[in-house]
Amino acid sequence: MKAFKISLIIFSLSLCISCEKENTVESSVVINELLAVNKSVAADQDGEFDDWIELYNCGSLSLDLGGYYLTDSKSRLTRWKIPANTLIEAGSYLIFWTDGDTTQNGLHTNFKLSSEGENVFFVTPDRLIIDKVDYPNQTLQLSYSRVPDGTGQFQWKTPTFNSTNNIQK
Repeated sequence: MKAFKISLIIFSLSLCISCEKENTVESSVVINELLAVNKSVAADQDGEFDDWIELYNCGSLSLDLGGYYLTDSKSRLTRWKIPANTLIEAGSYLIFWTDGDTTQNGLHTNFKLSSEGENVFFVTPDRLIIDKVDYPNQTLQLSYSRVPDGTGQFQWKTPTFNSTNNIQK
């Protein structure tokens, strides 16, 4: 029994070391879609056509994302902290405006997306990467979308702002 406990401790420690080495963790919430060139797809609460990132909760529980981070820089994983009490319901979507204007009401990040392509990271409060998307040059009015929602590969398609990517448009 003692040998089993020691083996279990060693296995658990190896998992922790592995997680730290990779700096990644699994989650039911993932980056599902992004639009780095938004000229007329969807406007924010002020009527501005800002770029956006959509998260999707493919799990069965609602989650509070307060304290998590979104960033476009691996060297600055804590670039923009999601406000406390930011809930994402099970099976639903949550939009973050990437306009660099944190003075606006709502979920507006302090960074913008590059139309020339870059990385986007979704990060835990402990600085572990939940999801990372590398997107290429943005095509006008096409979003970079995960199909099917939450699990599929990313592809260019007609934006499906705040709704499923699984439909054909």
